[in-house]
Amino acid sequence: MMSNFEVFFDYIQKLSGVILSEDDKHVFMAHLKPKKLRRRQYFLQEGDVCKYTGFIVKGSAKTFRVDEKGNEHILKLSVEDWWLADFESYYHLTPSRYNIEALEDLELLQVSNAQVEQFFASIPAFIAMQEVIKQNYAIANQNRVEAAISYTAEERYEDLITNYPHFLQRFPLNMIASYLGLSPETLSRIRKNALKP
Repeated sequence: MMSNFEVFFDYIQKLSGVILSEDDKHVFMAHLKPKKLRRRQYFLQEGDVCKYTGFIVKGSAKTFRVDEKGNEHILKLSVEDWWLADFESYYHLTPSRYNIEALEDLELLQVSNAQVEQFFASIPAFIAMQEVIKQNYAIANQNRVEAAISYTAEERYEDLITNYPHFLQRFPLNMIASYLGLSPETLSRIRKNALKP
């Protein structure tokens, strides 16, 4: 079984297309801090500054807000090989508007913004990886905004099944409904209709 660091090295090499040197690996191992969270523990709470980003080795999490009526609005669902952070808070050191909570026991490798800057300065594979991530995030965010403003409820559900089919196995339907901006009742109806011959 691969160690958490080996999972991370494999991830960077796949995304960047660059083989890490032993020196690169030592730099990562010196600065990435393994962290474990139990289910329902918070990686970040609203009002706190997001000082770290965390690479998920194992487990899942949700990024969400709670409105004045106590309703939860899920911005992001995260699984293995994804990064956890409120990036606005992380880069600008401002209080976060979001909570990030473990949905399963989480194993993370976390790193501060200052340490990420060191990776940029010394590890070409990290720079290449970040470029791919930026492109993927930009496309995903654009698609998410388009879905929110112009897709029907059915189209949003179909889009989720196409792009993130594993979400249906990992997350309860009420969370998927919140992530899609739907009521649980609406999602239930769409799923029933989708199963009809």
